[in-house]
Amino acid sequence: MTVSESEYTDADFQKVRQIAREKAGIHLPATKKALVYSRVSRRVRELDLGSFQAYLSFVTSPAGEDEMQNLIFALTTNVTSFFREKSHFDHLESIVVPQMISRVRAGKRGRIWSAACSTGPEPWSIAMSVMTAFPDAATHDFRILATDINAHVVARATEGVYGAEDVEGIPTAWKAQFMERTPSGDYRFTGPIRRLPAFRVLNLNASWPIQGSFSAIFCRNVVIYFDDSTREHLWQRLADKLDPGGFLYVGHSERVSCANQCGLTQVAPTIYRKDH
Repeated sequence: MTVSESEYTDADFQKVRQIAREKAGIHLPATKKALVYSRVSRRVRELDLGSFQAYLSFVTSPAGEDEMQNLIFALTTNVTSFFREKSHFDHLESIVVPQMISRVRAGKRGRIWSAACSTGPEPWSIAMSVMTAFPDAATHDFRILATDINAHVVARATEGVYGAEDVEGIPTAWKAQFMERTPSGDYRFTGPIRRLPAFRVLNLNASWPIQGSFSAIFCRNVVIYFDDSTREHLWQRLADKLDPGGFLYVGHSERVSCANQCGLTQVAPTIYRKDH
């Protein structure tokens, strides 16, 4: 069944905008009307609901609770790759993890947060960097919290299984050290590294059932979906969750406009340190 663009009204777009803002803090400017049609019409077709109005009625009903996740998923782009923006992982491996080692070996906890983990390349890249700088990390209280709003991508990230094309960015020696081939030819993370990431579903714009603070937080290519006030509120909440001297990594096109108010100092174009 096809869904004609002529049947997609401005009221439909406004309803999607409202849902996106209320459920995920996502800001959809007027320029995104065609994009919303392109992405949401696929869901209308797949559910064979015939019209946007019928789909939006369904997704806002109790029966459509699961579909609401799919709608939010359709409105966001889960573009990710291993060691994306490699300077962050070089900094983590050479600066952050070495600072954590003595504390963790003394019995204290070590925590890093991947705050929008998508299908998992970011937290697994963090884990490989940690294991390289701190080979026995998995035998201590060292964990990587990996969260995303979408349960489907969190499930895939938890599996830790990726196709050959997906893992091209991983050095060959690290693939041999941290991964195994599956019968189908995919790559699966295996061994002690699997004890490091803990994957959870979390909406960054809702409450956070998170105890303690972090030595580093990765929140990259997420705030591009938010309006200014939502974005600044999130930066402040993330800064509050950093240890003194901890680091916040942001996306290549992002900056923390409220860095001073948040107690953050920019130490590189996309790296901020929390002041002591």
